[in-house]
Order: sequence, then C-alpha cells, then structure tokens
Amino acid sequence: MKLSVIGTGYVGLVSGTCFAEMGNTVYCVDTDEKKIESLKKGKIPIYEPGLDAMVIDNVKNGGLNFTVDIKEALEKTSIIFIAVGTPMGEDGSADLKYVLQVAESIGTYMKHELIVVNKSTVPVGTADLVKTTIQAKLDERKSNLQFYIVSNPEFLKEGAAIEDCMKPDRVIVGTDNVKALEKMKELYAPFTVNHERFVAMDIRSAEMTKYAANAMLATKISFMNEMANICEKLGADINSVRVGIGSDKRIGYSFIYPGCGYGGSCFPKDVQALIKTAKDNEYEPKLISAVEEVNNNQKKVLVEKIIKRFGEDLSNKTFAVWGLAFKPGTDDMRDAPSITIIKELIKRKAKVIAHDPKAAEQAKTYYLKDLENLDYVESKYDAVNNADALILVTEWKEFRSPDFDELKTRLKENIIFDGRNQYNSQKLKELGFEYYQIGSA
Repeated sequence: MKLSVIGTGYVGLVSGTCFAEMGNTVYCVDTDEKKIESLKKGKIPIYEPGLDAMVIDNVKNGGLNFTVDIKEALEKTSIIFIAVGTPMGEDGSADLKYVLQVAESIGTYMKHELIVVNKSTVPVGTADLVKTTIQAKLDERKSNLQFYIVSNPEFLKEGAAIEDCMKPDRVIVGTDNVKALEKMKELYAPFTVNHERFVAMDIRSAEMTKYAANAMLATKISFMNEMANICEKLGADINSVRVGIGSDKRIGYSFIYPGCGYGGSCFPKDVQALIKTAKDNEYEPKLISAVEEVNNNQKKVLVEKIIKRFGEDLSNKTFAVWGLAFKPGTDDMRDAPSITIIKELIKRKAKVIAHDPKAAEQAKTYYLKDLENLDYVESKYDAVNNADALILVTEWKEFRSPDFDELKTRLKENIIFDGRNQYNSQKLKELGFEYYQIGSA
C-alpha cells in the first residue's frame, strides 16, 4: 500500500518506518528542511533503540521516503496519517493548530479519494474539526472529491517503540465508514497476523481510548506514590507493599513502582488535556485532577529528603545526579522529574554534576539551558567525585549494579537518595551508606 505520514516527530517517524518495514511505500512529510535532509542521510533526531538501522535500510530499498512537499505526497498516496504534535496550551488543552494546518493542506491539494487517519493524540471531537476543515477547502475549490476520517491512536512506549509498533498488543481504529475500516484492516494485517488485536469502534470512542488509557496508567503511578508517602509516615515499606498487592491478579505489577514522579510526552499532557475537556463539558474530574496534583508534588519528594538531611541552605554542597531523561531508553526530557529536582537544588545554591547516557544534550540545549552551577560529565563515576550525595533519578541499566566501593572512594559522604528504589537498603546500610528511598523510612 502507498501511504503518507505527515510529521516526522516521535510518533510519525516510528510509525512510518514500521509501515515501510512491512513492505508498504511510505512518504514521511515535514516542514523542517534540515530535518528532512538529515533523515535522508540516515541521521535520526531522536534516540530510539533500533530505529536508525531500520530507517537506513528502508530508505535504501525505496520503501521509506522523506520530503517537505506535502502536495507530492498526497498525489502519490491514498492513506494519509496525521502525526504532528499537539502541544499543551496555557490552559492545559491540546493545541490543535498543527493538526488543522495539515487538514487545510489536505483539502487544498488532494486530487483523488483519500483516507485521512489521525494518529496524533487529540481531544474527543477533533475528527469532526478535521473533517470540517478539509471539506471547507474542497468547497472553496468546488470539488466533490471524497475522503474518509479515521481515528487510530498510537500506543508507543519510548525506548520500546519499535517492538510496540511491530507487535502491538492492540490496534484501535475508529471510523464510521466500512470501506475505510476494511483498508485499515488490510494495512494492519501483517502486524496482527498471530493474534486478533484489531479493535474497531466509533471515532469518538477511539479518540477517548487514548486519553483513558494514559489517565489510568498515570493514576496507578500516582496512587502508588501516595501509598509510598503514607508508608513513610507509618513506618511501613512500600517495596513490600508493592509485592503484596501486585500478586493480586486484579492489580498486577505493571505501573505500581513508586518513584519521583512521571514525565514524558504523554502522561502529563494527556492528563491535563482530559481534565480541561471534562471541565469544558461541565464535569469536575476530581480523581484525575488529584492524579496530576500528586504527581507534581512527587517530583519534589527527593528535594524534601535532601533538605531534611542537609538543611534549606545548600550552598557549598555538591550533588551528583544520575539520570536526566524521564525514563530509561530515551533522550526525552519533557516534564522529567530531573528538571524539577535540579532547579530546586540550584535555587538553594547547590552545585549539580549530572550524567545521563543519552539526554545530556537535550538538557544543555533546551530543558536546563544556561543554568548556573550545573555541569555534565560522560561517566557516572566522574559525576560523584567529591559530591556530598548521589541522587538517582532515572533507572538506566548502567545504574542498577554500580561498584559501591568505587562510590565510597569518590563520594565526600556515603549518601544516596534513590528516586527509583533500585537498591537493597539492608545491603547499603551494611556497606556504610546512608540510603534514602521513596516510601521507606
């Protein structure tokens, strides 16, 4: 099949590449000329394991094409995926300007029947706006060309996106058109050949499914973080509690690990967008509003522990931070807990030495740009040289089994603040460390 993907961000690039991998001819479109030229040369703007090799292979065999010419892409393809960003507006709502710009272009340049698939995460009702926008442009042209709108939300985990795309646990497709539905089934058949994972529904339900899924997962995280904070007050250990409740099949172990808060491109934005949508429709979403509040507070828990140990004035103190990305396996720092933690420490005049395997450049260029008293090092052990304490923020594999004797040699004081509960508290106490976890006194 021949299809276009408009937008070469995380979702668009991964989806387009995986469609090409399955033998389709894909045109990935973006307005950023430098980005497109880099992609043609196999230079990937994001870190995602396995993606660079897959892009290079499919560019070479002609299955994957990059262009800034949306008119050309529309002429050559019959299925158009909209995969542009929907950044959070000041009021918490999803900003649809890029989605609607694409819709205008489709209505302006389409020359034959099209299936228009919304892959971006958008509020319920966006499909109607896209349809109206395209139709308005066709009316201006006095054209009677037909098009069909489909909602096909993505469920890609950063760091495991290729696996999620090639072997999805579900494919959600919302449409009111039988012809479009059959085409989508044909497109996704190679991805679901071993299991029936294609779930069809109406468009608004498909749009809502994405938000509901992310809100549920965010709720589990905030629930466990709140339980962790209660455990600390009561002298209980959240690590034991997690095992106890996770063994209940109705609950399970996924997303019940306590920590220093969630971040990334989906959960913070989608939870806030769902809150805004609910309020706009005269419903007060008390539960998911609390989820957001708990998460915002949780990002400061490690700082509160540090202040309790060292005092409010952190001048003349140096802290090593392991991990900047919001999760391991990605360089994404959007709404990462590390941003809050580092800014709070520096606000109190501390010096921070940071190490992350992939996200340091993002920190320097965007999220922690021009911050004083913040340095970056290439080695996790160099970060702890003469530091007053180590702060673990992101649970990269390389941080799981460090040489604790090496840490004792390099640290000024044998103190670890662990925002992901990675280590055995009893072992560290025996080694002579002060060890502070989430949810354990």
